[in-house]
Amino acid sequence: MPTINPADAKMIQRATYASVCVATILLGIKFFGWWVTHSVSLQASLIDSLLDALASVINMVAVHHALKPADKEHRFGHGKAESLAALGQAFFIAGTSLWLLFEAREHFLMPHPIEASGTGLAVMSIAMVMALILIAYQGAVVKKTNSVAIAADRVHYQSDLLINLAVIISLLSAEFFNFDMIDPICGCLIGIYILWTAWKITLHAFNVLMDRELEDGEREKILKIIKAHPDVIGVRDLRTRSSGLQQFVQLRLLVEPTHSLSTAHEIAEAVEKEIVQACPASQVMIRLIPVHHEKHTSAT
Repeated sequence: MPTINPADAKMIQRATYASVCVATILLGIKFFGWWVTHSVSLQASLIDSLLDALASVINMVAVHHALKPADKEHRFGHGKAESLAALGQAFFIAGTSLWLLFEAREHFLMPHPIEASGTGLAVMSIAMVMALILIAYQGAVVKKTNSVAIAADRVHYQSDLLINLAVIISLLSAEFFNFDMIDPICGCLIGIYILWTAWKITLHAFNVLMDRELEDGEREKILKIIKAHPDVIGVRDLRTRSSGLQQFVQLRLLVEPTHSLSTAHEIAEAVEKEIVQACPASQVMIRLIPVHHEKHTSAT
């Protein structure tokens, strides 16, 4: 089982705590902004922040479990708990986005003027600054640790910037041009985006639970690393899957039958080390096969 540098582990954990703290603060100030403005687009941004908060909490729990070694009852770790939680999150998000679309429809039929738009603009400006600071911090953590979990969480807050910008445009239109209809339009667009996000979360979680193979690019990268080793003749039955932050790679390695057991073992260890260096969150399981037991091919 690959281990994570303790300093990197602490940095990753701090990044998850920062994400949850920022998400909680954003929820609070956006709720206040929506309460005083009655803006549908700000309400949509509030729901999007709720999505981010749920994702950040799930990410924090997943990282906590991923940094713990596998136990006697869970030999492959606890990573799939993340996917189970993500499914529940996706259903909740889908429900709230449908409710948001209903609210936007009501505002189309019976337009409501936006109140205290200046307060709403101040709230959204604070939200954008906080998101920018968090994104910069997460970027530094990803650069240092190559954490897949933090990189994925960072995407949520990058998209949050665009949503916040849409809300600001809506509030400015109401404040300076008295064009209130853009508010339900922005709310509707954000609702559709959130619904699409819920679908992506569901699909990803389902793929992990069903042990779907890694993306073709990841498989090709692993195959390239294996075949680049001078003592490897070929590779058979490459199998990959993910579980939370962990990736699992299984394969049969074809080597010359003239190699001693010790030499063949050293070749397998070298290949495993190179894969883990390229994919730090991977656990690699290799079975050695003398070449005369297989056809001289490298089919996978």
